[in-house]
Amino acid sequence: MSATLPLPRADGSLEIYRLTGTPIARPQTAPAFNRIAYAAAHVVSDPLRDLDPWGRPAINWERTMAFRHHLWALGFKIAEAMDTSQRGMGLDWAGAQELIRRSLTEARTVPGADLACGAGTDHLSPADTRSLDDVIRAYETQVDFVEQQGGRSIMMASRALARIAASPDDYRKVYGRILSQTKDKVVLHWLGDMFDPQLKGYWGSENFDTALDTVLSIIEENKAKVEGIKISLLDNACEVALRNRLPNDVLCFTGDDFNYAELIEGDGKKYSHALLGIFDAVAPSASKALASLASGDVETFRAVIEPTVPLSRKIFEAPTQYYKAGVVFLAWLNGHQRHFTMPAGMQSARGVLHYADIFRLADQANVLDMPDMAVERMKAFLVTQGI
Repeated sequence: MSATLPLPRADGSLEIYRLTGTPIARPQTAPAFNRIAYAAAHVVSDPLRDLDPWGRPAINWERTMAFRHHLWALGFKIAEAMDTSQRGMGLDWAGAQELIRRSLTEARTVPGADLACGAGTDHLSPADTRSLDDVIRAYETQVDFVEQQGGRSIMMASRALARIAASPDDYRKVYGRILSQTKDKVVLHWLGDMFDPQLKGYWGSENFDTALDTVLSIIEENKAKVEGIKISLLDNACEVALRNRLPNDVLCFTGDDFNYAELIEGDGKKYSHALLGIFDAVAPSASKALASLASGDVETFRAVIEPTVPLSRKIFEAPTQYYKAGVVFLAWLNGHQRHFTMPAGMQSARGVLHYADIFRLADQANVLDMPDMAVERMKAFLVTQGI
């Protein structure tokens, strides 16, 4: 008989919820995909050492690295020190440096493991930015660090640049300078303001078509140094418009946590690769789906991945920048960490009704890897909420 537990509803009442999901079996060996698939990974806080959780939160490095092994074993590349790791929302540049160092070192112990690392300007306060040269120096600092550690960069969107830039030409100047200096090809990152309100008007315009023209011109001028671009606007039409206009040797990475299933599958002519925060939360399902797609079994791909989409849309609902809370909540329910706390106390950014909906949708999407543990942990969480 399946497990049950009381879950709150929006009208203030409780329902007795009965689980229906079936856990996804893990592969014996890391599967091969025909899409490049990066999972943007979270960090695990250490509440036993967290003396200043808002200022300098403590990280449990052992569990953080163990989670990377979990992703590598499922066939994923890792997008390290990105938004999902709470860059600029709990993890500062010093913490990101330690994370990058440790992950690159760990990857060298795992055959076939791969990752790329976020390089931005988050050690430069937007309020203290006085010129484009300040932004350039900040990018140089972080890209140089990644390369000195033997890593490849994902060039993250810059709050400082969004604040100081006066025109699209300012973006061309900054990106052109950095890309001319990089050792390896990089992935660009177009992060919408739903993820970070300080990025409003990125590429020099709030109009999508104008911004698209700018970023395409930057790519065309520097395509020898651009592996691809991740676009996270939560609008599949915008991604398709970008994808259709990219040079043939520049990849489109979907960062659309609302529409990733159809974008990865493609339209019969073109498809997107993936660089997604939701893959952290639904890794076994995404791994099975991508392996099925690679073998030509589109039916299984759809059957496995499509049920995860409603869950992802709930996790990434507005205010979208707090999606990390749902990602870490599922990591706790699935046994990847012993507690549900986050750097900067980010777990408080969502309420009990949100977490109850995540629990229901995770069960219905077959994302609860160990249902009995998930039920016991959910019950314990609900007690702290007065249920």
